[in-house]
Amino acid sequence: MQPEDVKIISFSGIDGAGKSTQIDALCRYLRGLGFQVTVFTFWDNIVALSRFRERLSTKAFKGDQGIGSPDRPISRRDKNVTAWYITATRLCLYTLDAFSLGIAVSRFLECGSGFVIFDRYLYDELANLPMQRWAIRWFIRLLMIFVPKPDVAFLLDADPETATIRKPEYPLEFVRRNRDSYFRLTRLVAGITVIPPLPVEQATGMIEEAVSNKCLQPELNSLHFGLQYPSTTAGTAKTNS
Repeated sequence: MQPEDVKIISFSGIDGAGKSTQIDALCRYLRGLGFQVTVFTFWDNIVALSRFRERLSTKAFKGDQGIGSPDRPISRRDKNVTAWYITATRLCLYTLDAFSLGIAVSRFLECGSGFVIFDRYLYDELANLPMQRWAIRWFIRLLMIFVPKPDVAFLLDADPETATIRKPEYPLEFVRRNRDSYFRLTRLVAGITVIPPLPVEQATGMIEEAVSNKCLQPELNSLHFGLQYPSTTAGTAKTNS
């Protein structure tokens, strides 16, 4: 079974919110229904000059590389650096990433059917900007005109203290500010579904329900109808026999 076209689903949220866990669960759910699913990591597959940008930020800001864990905490310095000239640079880079995203999504839509799931989206970059400034909000609204809107966009909320323990990479104060920025973004960008901090199984259920309602309902209804009711031709043949 395949959907008639490509469906785009994105997952966003602070570090340690559980995005990877929920993406894996959704992939199993969709593949179990017979759908083709492709997962893209925004930083690796979409961001322009990602390797160069990572090396440059590490060299310039002297932060650690990699992914933090409870038994191996690290101290990253990249998106938590907020100097004005860094913000100005980000505006240029994020615009470039928006065009890269648009090209990629256009290719997905032309290639056939199935689901494309994004581990992070442009929304996660925009959450790094100081949205309390009117000029930044204006920039985001303008950029959203050109950014492809996912069929379903999830923001996984999480308690900053718990998320920081799970993935110790940034100072707690920054994680709190970053979470606030995501919620500011939901007021600027329509259509983002917020999944509150819940046990994993409950969050998974909410995500599956949202995807089913927005992307699968016609296909599932069709499948249900086909299973419950025989075709008119078959019924006529049986009667005539």
